[in-house]
Amino acid sequence: MLMGHSAAPVPCRLVAAAYRDEQEAADKVTRLGPGVDACLFASPVPFELARRAGVLTMPATHVQLGGAALVAAIARAALDERIDPRRVSLDVLGRPDIDEAYTDLNLSSGEVHSRDEPGPVGTITAFHERLFRQGATTGALTCVQGVADRLTAAGVPVVPVRPTSAAVRTALHTAALLGARHRLEESQLTVVLVEVPTLREPVRRAAPRYWRDELRLSLHRLLVQEANRINASVWPIDDHSYLVVATKGSISTATDGFRVLPFAARIREELGLAVEVGVGMGRTTHEAETHARGALARTQGGKQPQGFAVDREGRALVPPPRMPPQPGGPVKPKGVEVLARLAAKLEGGDTVVDAEGAGRMLGVTPRTARRLLRTLVDEGLAWPLPPNRTPQPGRPRQLYRLIVEKLNR
Repeated sequence: MLMGHSAAPVPCRLVAAAYRDEQEAADKVTRLGPGVDACLFASPVPFELARRAGVLTMPATHVQLGGAALVAAIARAALDERIDPRRVSLDVLGRPDIDEAYTDLNLSSGEVHSRDEPGPVGTITAFHERLFRQGATTGALTCVQGVADRLTAAGVPVVPVRPTSAAVRTALHTAALLGARHRLEESQLTVVLVEVPTLREPVRRAAPRYWRDELRLSLHRLLVQEANRINASVWPIDDHSYLVVATKGSISTATDGFRVLPFAARIREELGLAVEVGVGMGRTTHEAETHARGALARTQGGKQPQGFAVDREGRALVPPPRMPPQPGGPVKPKGVEVLARLAAKLEGGDTVVDAEGAGRMLGVTPRTARRLLRTLVDEGLAWPLPPNRTPQPGRPRQLYRLIVEKLNR
């Protein structure tokens, strides 16, 4: 830790996460969470354990124990009268690193036994002790301090492989650069374009303009609330689209690592609207917006949410999946069937319904009816009206205007 303050190439703060056993490394990384920009592990063992646990969501590296560190351990073993460095057991390090170190020392590694698979301290200790009791080795070289302690207690000659000061400085340098790059990547400019197909359609005579105005206001208010949660800004572009400016890190958090559309679920839940979203990154706002429009065009062309995000090089962050082959023959859309059933039961020419009323007409639960009405909105067969707010407590009633004119087309 003291060495790190002078070795780091960029200003940084070191956070210590000590553990008694390497098996605790994954838990330590989880506890640190997003509070760190990069992880530096003391050896390959905790690094590999954390990697296998799937907790490394940030750049990570470890102090190298091969090369000079292994050569120094072999030299210390040669000074121990009980150990022949040509007949030892080694853990953690790969065979190429071992052979290279012995070649540099002009020693044969033919009788050196190795185990590069990380594992519990007891398992690695048993590996060394078994070979020693069988007479296959004269001692052990270990990269795990817990193993060294147990072998010493069992009377097995052991030499710990410790990192050199140069290896520690190099690892600190690498970790600092990884963290700085990660911080820059997370803070790069990101633009989100949100378009509402319902508002993009031309105004119909039967649809009063104030409905559209109230819908825009409700949508703008909801986007501002969502943007405030991730420290972003929102601007309306035209009657049917909005622009959100944020950072890559904040959008990644809001989209589960660019796996789900930002803001779409909340808009659908609160207003019953389907939206089209494009996310773009760039070095300037103009470049990010250009990439966002390209991602939006991909989404609109493929009618699929995947591939909605584009990095600053113009590449999709999440590739679109292969679409299953469509069955042959004309297929009648489900929304048209639902609209026809509702239209047959409308009375007095009133085309405004809510989930409860639609459920009674269709013979389904209000929850299912609400889902079907949203399907009509997605297919352009219904208009979501602003929520009908009443003085009574509870969720406001969502009304939908059915576009029955499309049944005659």
